Amino acid sequence: MEDIMELARPGVDLSGHGLAGAKLHEANLYRAGLGGADLYKAELTGASLAEAELTGASLAEANLYGANLHEANLYGADLREANLTGADLTDANLTGADLTDANLTDADLTGADLYAANIVGATMPANWEDIVENPP
Repeated sequence: MEDIMELARPGVDLSGHGLAGAKLHEANLYRAGLGGADLYKAELTGASLAEAELTGASLAEANLYGANLHEANLYGADLREANLTGADLTDANLTGADLTDANLTDADLTGADLYAANIVGATMPANWEDIVENPP
């Protein structure tokens, strides 16, 4: 089996792949196709997922500490109990995402779209309601 880090490169299409528990620290997944991928408990600290396609992806309990998700499409993504501390979510699409019990302490949500997102129990950054588009 190919090393998962060798698959991690800008623009790679891993849509629908089973990547639960993958160790992708600081991986460059800029504009990657990860729609519907299973990234349950994946380690994505410091990873670049800017402009990545993550529609319907499972990122429950994933560690995205300090990750770059600028303009990422997380429409309908499962982010339950995910660690998004310090993540860059500027202009990200989180429409319909499940952020139940997620940690977004110090995350940058400037311009992020949270329409119909579930944020029950989520730890949100200060003043988040003033900087997001379409609060839930």
